[in-house]
Amino acid sequence: MTGDYSVGFEPADKLAQDPEQVRHRFWRKLKSVAVRLPFVEDILAAYYCAFDRQTPRHVQIALLGAIAYFILPFDFAPDILPVLGFTDDAAILATAIRMVASNITPAHREAARVAMQRDLEDAT
Repeated sequence: MTGDYSVGFEPADKLAQDPEQVRHRFWRKLKSVAVRLPFVEDILAAYYCAFDRQTPRHVQIALLGAIAYFILPFDFAPDILPVLGFTDDAAILATAIRMVASNITPAHREAARVAMQRDLEDAT
């Protein structure tokens, strides 16, 4: 599934091949760290874009790879480090989002806002 659009990090590439596992682990991780992420709305919009059936396959693959890296329990800069912990996640997600920004629609962004209000209130 990852092919030419691989994020270049084997554990994330492998995880990105299992969209249902990405869905499950994404929400668990996002809820646990949402209050510390200034880019949570962008992550959610990318998530909704990645799982939108209208999104081109190569865009889905790029976003799933970036999201998979975000949800991995280990990465280049551990998420438990203050300030630096999410910089690598943010860089990878920002790059993926920039690459496919024209595919993230206002509907994806609205779904992200609704999810933040509904599902993430308990995390704050």
